[in-house]
Amino acid sequence: MTGWAERLAERSPAVQRSRDRSMKQAQVLVDAGRRLATEQGASFTIQDLVKEAGVALQTFYRYFPGKDELLLAVLEDLIVQACDGFRVRAEHLADPVERLRSHVVAVVQLLDALPEGDPGSRFVPSEHWRLAEVFPEEVDQVSRPYTELLRVEIEAATQAGSLRSVDPERDAWLLGQLVISVFHQRSFLGAADPGLADAVWRFCLHGLGAPATEPVGAAGTGSATRRRRSPQQRSR
Repeated sequence: MTGWAERLAERSPAVQRSRDRSMKQAQVLVDAGRRLATEQGASFTIQDLVKEAGVALQTFYRYFPGKDELLLAVLEDLIVQACDGFRVRAEHLADPVERLRSHVVAVVQLLDALPEGDPGSRFVPSEHWRLAEVFPEEVDQVSRPYTELLRVEIEAATQAGSLRSVDPERDAWLLGQLVISVFHQRSFLGAADPGLADAVWRFCLHGLGAPATEPVGAAGTGSATRRRRSPQQRSR
């Protein structure tokens, strides 16, 4: 059961009395919200939603106090689905650092799939920040699947000696916030940046204490590894 479903069960006596049936009906509403969000962004109304879901208006209010609570559930379902995909994408990798890299660059690479000018493609970045202001604790919970995905690999890599994380849980949160912020900002900017995913990964990798073995120019800032010069060399 996803986080929004657990919160719904705790909040609603009707859901507690008939959990399985209620969860299916609530999922119908969330699925309808996902379809509308993909087509229109967050501009749809509750009337649009119940029409899309094929339910009565009172059915919606039985499960959700308002549209924002429904959008939180939609956002969480999208994040959970994305994280499941990231996990499958990396499951063939034996090295936890490589799995971590896959999870980081996968988010940034989603930018390449965003249709320009499509309101649905801006749903996650726009609503994530707006809802975070109104429901900070709930949005933190919504983002936890991705944070947990990162934490598992940071912890495994630290135990293997590949990374030097003092606090894998906090580092995973910081890493997740960075990656999500880059995704949100660039999704509105719209300009292509082919080297962005690798640049974000290098920044994260060095922040987690990995050896700096890559050329400084790998992200387009130079063409060769910079070496520290001795005082004698600098004086020539």
